[in-house]
Amino acid sequence: MTACSRSRCVCPDTDLMDLLASKYTMQLVCVVDAHGTIRFSELEAHLPDASTSTLSTRLEALVEAGILERTRYDEVPPRVEYELTRDGRGLARRTRSLLSWVDRND
Repeated sequence: MTACSRSRCVCPDTDLMDLLASKYTMQLVCVVDAHGTIRFSELEAHLPDASTSTLSTRLEALVEAGILERTRYDEVPPRVEYELTRDGRGLARRTRSLLSWVDRND
């Protein structure tokens, strides 16, 4: 919970807040939200400036945080898909109004 007074406002300093503030994290949530289920190569296409290792790191952290679900299919070549969990869908739903505000004010 955020604690605020007239002179000071403190947001929670948690691992989840750090993850959400990390570069490309919210973009990944938005892209997965828009697609429902998406493969790694499609995510790379949506975020061409992000390195493969950065995307992998962010996706792994989002899975660990319970925001994304990762499904690996036993195929050749291997196929991996990502989708939002229930908590991830809640996060995406809550960020839509923020994104609308950014779009109007950017």
